[in-house]
Amino acid sequence: MRIVYFTHSLASCWNHGNAHFLRGVLSELIARGHDVRVFAPENNWSLTNLYADHGAEGLAAYRAAYPELGSVGYTDGADVEEMVDGADLVLVHEWNAHQLVADLGRLRKRGARWALLFHDTHHRAVSEPDQMRAYDLSGYDGVLAFGETLSAVYRQWGWGARVWTWHEAADIRRFHPPAVEGPREGLVWVGNWGDGERTEELERFLFEPAGAAGLGLDIYGVRYPAEAKATLARYGARYHGWAPNAAAPSLFARALATVHVPRRYYATILPGIPTIRVFEALACGIPLVSAPWDDSEGLFRVGEDFLMVRSGEDMASALRVIRDDPDRRAALVAAGLATIRARHTCAHRVDELFAIVDRLHDIPAKDAA
Repeated sequence: MRIVYFTHSLASCWNHGNAHFLRGVLSELIARGHDVRVFAPENNWSLTNLYADHGAEGLAAYRAAYPELGSVGYTDGADVEEMVDGADLVLVHEWNAHQLVADLGRLRKRGARWALLFHDTHHRAVSEPDQMRAYDLSGYDGVLAFGETLSAVYRQWGWGARVWTWHEAADIRRFHPPAVEGPREGLVWVGNWGDGERTEELERFLFEPAGAAGLGLDIYGVRYPAEAKATLARYGARYHGWAPNAAAPSLFARALATVHVPRRYYATILPGIPTIRVFEALACGIPLVSAPWDDSEGLFRVGEDFLMVRSGEDMASALRVIRDDPDRRAALVAAGLATIRARHTCAHRVDELFAIVDRLHDIPAKDAA
């Protein structure tokens, strides 16, 4: 099958978490013998910021970890019809220009023989609904949403049976426990500061409990303004700046545990959607403790695969247990790994994608505007 994917960036994961999952899925497709082509806008903001911070060297880890992957840059006015020539399946990530999304839909309406799916992996459908409704999806065959609560939004918009929940997952070719265990100490947290939508939660569920449990804290990520760095310094956390996602397994391998602090939208308006870091951390065999979120889809065995707490005090207590009880750590690692390998790998998601494509012809036409 010839598959074309339009992304924001494949090469850069600078503040662009979808690149994590996309790399794993495309790598799996290529390993199965499919012809994969990826297009990304030239000078996209993720790649531009990566170059500004780290120069071309910032791409070294990606290129070393994913030698089989590549993408083609395009500019406004590119010949979209030529880009999808010969395709069987075209997928379009939601962080693309409205014009590109509309142009692809018009080609499909005019009789293009490929299937066309819109891929949404963000909270903008509820945080910025007008911007998302401005996408002309009238020519699309369906929507892939990365959580059931997001799928429900699209159903309300008229997509009915033509929206599918397609969760993110772990690329277990790269994200796995270390071949040889070495010393572990302290906590590691890999995440971006963002727009202040979880500042209070980070203090309550990460910074304060780490100190209360007597665990050192190493933090990696971008978009940390001066006040954020001052906060980290006040709590004694060590801030290391950006780390390429391909380096995350080695970071996890050096720590006793990590913490998941969901962004507010995923703990409230769009509950049930874990970020890719949950899948990746469990795949790497590191114990994980999470701030509250509602696993409404039963993706994990809460309390077995990872611990979930409801308060900062409970977080500190859970971190002390992990610090002091090697058997508990080992049990969490084994359970988390088992669940990822049984249900949440990129190979599973490729199987799901093909099952969705197979169903397209059997579902009545959508009634979305």
